[in-house]
Amino acid sequence: MKSDCIRNTICQERKRDPIEMFHSGQLVKVCAPMVRYSKLAFRTLVRRYSCDLCYTPMIVAADFVKSIKARDSEFTTNQGDCPLIVQFAANDARLLSDAARIVCPYANGIDINCGCPQRWAMAEGYGACLINKPEVVRDMVKQVRNQVENPRFSVSIKIRIHDDLTRTVDLCRKAEATGVSWITVHGRTVEERHQPVHYEAIKIIKENMSIPVIANGDIRSLKEAENVWHITGTDGVMVARGLLANPAMFAGYEETPLKCIWDWVDIALELGTPYMCFHQHLMYMMEKITSRQEKRVFNALSSTSAVLDYLTDHYGI
Repeated sequence: MKSDCIRNTICQERKRDPIEMFHSGQLVKVCAPMVRYSKLAFRTLVRRYSCDLCYTPMIVAADFVKSIKARDSEFTTNQGDCPLIVQFAANDARLLSDAARIVCPYANGIDINCGCPQRWAMAEGYGACLINKPEVVRDMVKQVRNQVENPRFSVSIKIRIHDDLTRTVDLCRKAEATGVSWITVHGRTVEERHQPVHYEAIKIIKENMSIPVIANGDIRSLKEAENVWHITGTDGVMVARGLLANPAMFAGYEETPLKCIWDWVDIALELGTPYMCFHQHLMYMMEKITSRQEKRVFNALSSTSAVLDYLTDHYGI
């Protein structure tokens, strides 16, 4: 949590309550939490292309609270980085509330990851195993509500669904009763990876809730986002891989425009993005607009100067 970036974060946009956005009747377009990828530079980019709300990558609350080094490396923001939700992996109410109090001045809310299916996360008691522990989720939400004084500070959860959807509906009802601000539903079970998303399940969950619900899973274009929004009746859609491939997706572009690529270069260089991250994002963005031979050459580049030379030579900007 670098102080030079933090100092100027109290901006007018911070006063924009995401809850009000969800009640606007308009599609709320959300950038998903993505480990390594949804950091400040990428959030800055997608906000230029009609993204309404951004999440940080998942941060382990225990490390964040106990380590200054973890805070400096995991959470960086600035004045334009809002509205912003900080996602935490947690299973301890006290540690989560401590983490929430630290980020409260610089974010609109926190999200509890109850959907990550990775083995390491579930082995630690984080992520998707929490959909089977509603009492743990309840205690964490209550503790954050008690410890964070700002009544507008949101506490949300992101979940996967059960094979028995009645269990998911029950979980969501209990979360709503506890004071959760909204729920994001990834429409797959813990075991499913690339199977079709169960949008009908998300619709059923939404029909049983009074709080906002965000639909998540396999959305690759603005048209698909709008379609999922209508099918599920949800209040917003959250996108991960679709935005990695095309950060301008929410602005209606079918593939990454050259302007977006150069915007990324400008933002990444200005914010000091590490080369590996800078290059990896470009590899995702250029996937659809480069040939196999061009990919081989571009993906093998090993320095910022080489990337800039390549882009200048091939795209003439």
